[in-house]
Amino acid sequence: MSPVGSPEHSWRAADLHDALFPLRKERGWSGSPQGPSICIEGPRDSFSPDYVLTPPDCSRWGDELLSSGVIMAAEVVSPTSTLADRVTKPRLYALGRVPVYLLIDPIAEPPAVTVYSNIQDGKYCTTTSVALGKRIHLPSPIDFELDTSMIRV
Repeated sequence: MSPVGSPEHSWRAADLHDALFPLRKERGWSGSPQGPSICIEGPRDSFSPDYVLTPPDCSRWGDELLSSGVIMAAEVVSPTSTLADRVTKPRLYALGRVPVYLLIDPIAEPPAVTVYSNIQDGKYCTTTSVALGKRIHLPSPIDFELDTSMIRV
């Protein structure tokens, strides 16, 4: 298990949760900063994303959510998680068929938000990035315009 991180790290995940409130309410989806854990189907690796968005009937593997039932996983990059969040997790979330991976990267120059989507052959084929503070489209199955100015830098 990884350390929780700085207060700012947790606050960014909570900011994302708040920004997605209208979407969650409209569609009856659940969202949670700091978990629950996701079991990556195939290798059965387990991750606790900084944020997870799910339908109410998300499939499970014991107490963990099955990756193919998750709508979106999101990570907030910190100095100790750069390789995992930028390289390892996009590969594993795509392999586990998580349709959308959102990467909030406040330590990039400039701070950025990246959306990974469109899985083909176990890899995300579409990557879209904007500067943190701009709007970014979260593609299907979400189809929502996320205002990243709600996420603190």
